[in-house]
Amino acid sequence: MSVATKEPRQPCCSQLKLFLMALSFVYFGKAFGGAYMKSSVTQIERRFDIPSSIVGVIDGGFEVGNLLVITFVSYFGAKMHRPRLIGIGCLIMAAGAFCTALPHFLQGPYKYETTISHSTEGNSTQSMLQCLSSAEQAQEDEPPTAQNQAECEKAAGSSMWIYVFLGNMLRGIGETPVMPLGVSYLDDFAREENTAFYLACIQTVGIMGPVFGYLLGSYCAKIYVDIGVVDLDSVTINHKDSRWVGAWWMGFVITGAVMLLAGIPFWFLPKSLPKQTKKQKKTADGAAEDQGTFLPHEGNKEVATAEKEPPINMAALVKDFLPSLRRLFSNSVYNLIICTSLVAVNGFIGMITFKPKFMEQTYGQSPSKAIFLIGVFNLPAVALGIITGGFVMKRFKLTVIGAARIALSASFISFCLMVSQYFLQCDNAQVAGLTVSYQGVPELSYQQSNLLSQCNSGCSCSIKHWDPVCAHNGITYASPCLAGCQTSTGVGKEMIFHNCTCVEELVMPPANLSATLGQCSRKGDCDRMFMWYMGVSVVGAFVSACGATPGYIVLLRSIAPDLKALALGMQTLIVRTLGGIPPPIYFGALIDQTCLKWGSKRCGGQGACRLYDTFAFRARFLGMIYGLYALSYLLWGVLYRTLVKRQRKLALKTQAKGQGANGCRDEGKSKEELERETTI
Repeated sequence: MSVATKEPRQPCCSQLKLFLMALSFVYFGKAFGGAYMKSSVTQIERRFDIPSSIVGVIDGGFEVGNLLVITFVSYFGAKMHRPRLIGIGCLIMAAGAFCTALPHFLQGPYKYETTISHSTEGNSTQSMLQCLSSAEQAQEDEPPTAQNQAECEKAAGSSMWIYVFLGNMLRGIGETPVMPLGVSYLDDFAREENTAFYLACIQTVGIMGPVFGYLLGSYCAKIYVDIGVVDLDSVTINHKDSRWVGAWWMGFVITGAVMLLAGIPFWFLPKSLPKQTKKQKKTADGAAEDQGTFLPHEGNKEVATAEKEPPINMAALVKDFLPSLRRLFSNSVYNLIICTSLVAVNGFIGMITFKPKFMEQTYGQSPSKAIFLIGVFNLPAVALGIITGGFVMKRFKLTVIGAARIALSASFISFCLMVSQYFLQCDNAQVAGLTVSYQGVPELSYQQSNLLSQCNSGCSCSIKHWDPVCAHNGITYASPCLAGCQTSTGVGKEMIFHNCTCVEELVMPPANLSATLGQCSRKGDCDRMFMWYMGVSVVGAFVSACGATPGYIVLLRSIAPDLKALALGMQTLIVRTLGGIPPPIYFGALIDQTCLKWGSKRCGGQGACRLYDTFAFRARFLGMIYGLYALSYLLWGVLYRTLVKRQRKLALKTQAKGQGANGCRDEGKSKEELERETTI
């Protein structure tokens, strides 16, 4: 007897663990690529000279890819070979990553805007744009003709961002089968009390993907985009400059290779596994009874008899599709979960997409440092929170009501911590003519004409270009010419400008009138504020992640077993469509409205933003996030009340069943009515 029980158990456990490890690695790989895409948003924006709203469109390409196939994959894929479909998805994700990197190899070297022309002969350089004639200035600021601009844009490859969009869309198509088919496959063949822990393990391994993705993004952001092609000594900007573009393409090649490896194990896994639940009913009655509040007994019976049914052909599947949708959306709890997830994901996607830019503009951090800190501090806190939530679910064997309480409490606490971030602010960067006057008085200006002053009136400076220099008075000037600098010494990054007439107005008595390349750093108290911001952000990320696994369990236990894959797929479809595509676009449009100084494209016209109004940026960015998260918290409250009412009805029904004559009242009811009454 003992040998007979051990032989069938061993392959079941080994195959399930193999699938668990393979699915975890896929979660790591897709999160690795997705996080790297998020970390490269600033580099892509600068490389293709596009506004934040267009970057939002590119970022939404991933969700567009999901939208195209999620319904069919979730419904029809559940009846097919699920592991192999996941393997095919990995191949498509790899192809999408390689397609994203393709523009780098098709377009010429990156040329950043600058007003400085120098020669490397000797130790000095001669600035060519410090005192232009009026005729040259008029020609400099005159917009190009339509024909010249079209020819220039074609040569510069300014439309190459389309390849990035298409590659991101392919990644979205390939990622589609992973979540609905992988989770439903695992939940179908794992013990019910282990499902929460398995999901927590998968999500924890998956969250390590963003950690490495952001670390890779930070590393690539410090490497010049055309490394190995151009002489780095001739580059006059560093990774802290708003014109700097890192080697964004390198990371997509690496993430594509990782996805190729992640898909290999799924080609060797079986279509189905023996059920572990059948063996646990004899020895784990207490656990099964406790978990029974998540799923109705009728649903378990349905799953148990599903294996005995003959294979269903495609015509029968298509015919049953609309009735299955009707059954799914007749569940009020499922509809509330969809609404809550939709609002929360809107806030999360908008926040994570532009958080590096927020840290850069509000606290004066470089993009590479902002990305690095998110990867090192925030994402491990999220991983710890997810595994903590899963451990609590398994340790205390919480019912659906207990899971909802954890998710609701985590949502409220993290929202309070997020609100406190609004008061951790820094002043605007001091830029003459934009945030302060040339006399050093704080004065916001969205008019480019204010860059001109009496101190630089004799230089005929261009106001289109952004080539900042930092004077010893702590003020940044948009270019050496606008600072009134007369001469310069040094080459490359070591260039120093002298006799700057605009600096003289703020230095009494006149002393050091020189300026160096790059923006001035923020005031000392800004670094202290940034440390507080990071601390609050890390704690909030941990608390919010503690509710992730319980919230997911509420979703899994709110639907009938035969609709599980379809429900997960429809949730992914709706949330990704309405919660993934619009937020980067409207968040980006809001951020664009706070721009103080736009860059200039090679072919003329408006490029990427170089400087933002910090106060307006913070108010609009955080205000939108607060509004969305507050609404999601209210919806969580409504969902919790609905779950409590439904649980009471189920308890009364179960009690009445025990007192009745073997449940004779329920035999006459339809299948749909039973599901509406008993599914929590």
